[in-house]
Amino acid sequence: MRLRHPDGSTVHLAYCTNVHPAETVDGLIDQLRRYGGAVRAALGTARAGLGLWLPAPAAARLAEEPAEVDRLRTALEAHGLEVVTLNAFPYTGFHAPRVKKDVYHPDWTRPERLDYTLDCARVLARLLPDDARRGSISTLPLAWREPWDGARAAIARDQLRRLADRLAELAVHEGRPIRVALEPEPGCVVENTYDAARRLAGLGGEHIGVCLDTCHLAVGFEEPGPALRRLADAGLPVVKVQASAAIEAADPSDPAVRAALGAFAEDRFLHQVRESEPDAAVLASRDDLPDALDGPGALPGKGPWRVHFHVPVHAPPAAPLLGTQRHLADALGALFGGPAPLTDHIEVETYTWSVLPEGRRPADDAGLVAGLADELAWVRDRLTALGLEVV
Repeated sequence: MRLRHPDGSTVHLAYCTNVHPAETVDGLIDQLRRYGGAVRAALGTARAGLGLWLPAPAAARLAEEPAEVDRLRTALEAHGLEVVTLNAFPYTGFHAPRVKKDVYHPDWTRPERLDYTLDCARVLARLLPDDARRGSISTLPLAWREPWDGARAAIARDQLRRLADRLAELAVHEGRPIRVALEPEPGCVVENTYDAARRLAGLGGEHIGVCLDTCHLAVGFEEPGPALRRLADAGLPVVKVQASAAIEAADPSDPAVRAALGAFAEDRFLHQVRESEPDAAVLASRDDLPDALDGPGALPGKGPWRVHFHVPVHAPPAAPLLGTQRHLADALGALFGGPAPLTDHIEVETYTWSVLPEGRRPADDAGLVAGLADELAWVRDRLTALGLEVV
């Protein structure tokens, strides 16, 4: 879906397909029919956007076989879909029974990560609509925080500089840039915008920036306006934004609240927790929701919690829990409410539909399609309220 900002520039809105488990080119094409085209029809729009997740094996095949890219592009056009952004954070196996910290491997110290990202860049350059200004790719924020040392940091910096050089060459060859965006996430080397400004500034020039995930921003208790100013002061462009919402527990010491949170503790994905304690200089933290709730290391519950669980942006959790939808709306206002947009790629990224508590997850494809369409409509409506126009 495209929107026009009051300054005349185009803003692209998509949903991220890492919610779907396809790992092959044929599987990607099938998901366009099962979900992408159906979401577009539910929205009643002639064209809809996908933030395509390309697992590494599919990306390698597409990069090596231009005819396969043409086949994928033909399928996109047949279903009224377009792609200007890719999600290259999960390498593969994102729908395995247990993902947890495996999602951070290979990290940016490994040559496989560079090769995969360059494969994605080459593929995206061929998938871009003819009238699109540029493409974007989101990736992990260097690595999980442990192990990390000066030697690993030096390797990662070298890899990112090589990436920037190759992206510059690709831009000359294709006539349009593909930019890569590192996505700060709780528990990682680059956990927040403070880390981004400190660790990423100057690494990739105009070709490397930040993917601002609003769920992650909320979990870190970062306010959107100051966070965006921090990135701007560091010279880091917001290459794309992932519109997403976290769980909030205002009083995690309440047994009813803890019971409600327990329903979101599940075995596939990692759900980092941050607690904002009164007068504390540093957020209390745990790497996963079960660790925060139970055992000798449980968080004290003296202040509100925010949980890295991507809940549908249009549907906050039921009481006594809350969602960070207001924080998301504030972030959209900060990004798009000014005289010019601070980014032009928005990707709704709720990959957790299949692990929501029983009774809240979709029962079938039709339910998932309806939920994805409702999320896109929610974001669209916030953008149009800021003065953008669907085109």
